[in-house]
Amino acid sequence: MSVTTSLRPSSSAAPASAAAAADWRDPRYQAYALMRLTFTVAPIAFGVDKFFNVMTHWPNYLAPWINNIMPGTGQQFMYVVGAIEIVAGLVVALRPRFGGYLVAAWLAGIIINLLILADFYDVALRDFGLLLAGLTLARLATAYEVRS
Repeated sequence: MSVTTSLRPSSSAAPASAAAAADWRDPRYQAYALMRLTFTVAPIAFGVDKFFNVMTHWPNYLAPWINNIMPGTGQQFMYVVGAIEIVAGLVVALRPRFGGYLVAAWLAGIIINLLILADFYDVALRDFGLLLAGLTLARLATAYEVRS
């Protein structure tokens, strides 16, 4: 049995403002929901930890030249970073189509910082994978998020 699909829109296609059905049996929706949950919880958890340094001492991941140009200490800068990450997680929860791009852009900045720091290439590579996942979430959200 052969299954064919067309990339051309049909004349009976749903209007552009309609979202795809949230069907938990659909693997595409499952992937979207898992990525949305992940990119909501992880940034919030990491953001909160920037205030407490339980998982790691976050200022260690800050390139010295960035620390030198920012006012205050590295830990004070991490408070700002933590607040931004918490907001990014909330944006993903509320508007994943925009939030996926926001998280991807944030991860790009983290990757640049880690590459400049030169001791964390493995973490930069992991974050690159997360960046691609954030972009994927944003693309999937175009199918499942109701547009206004």
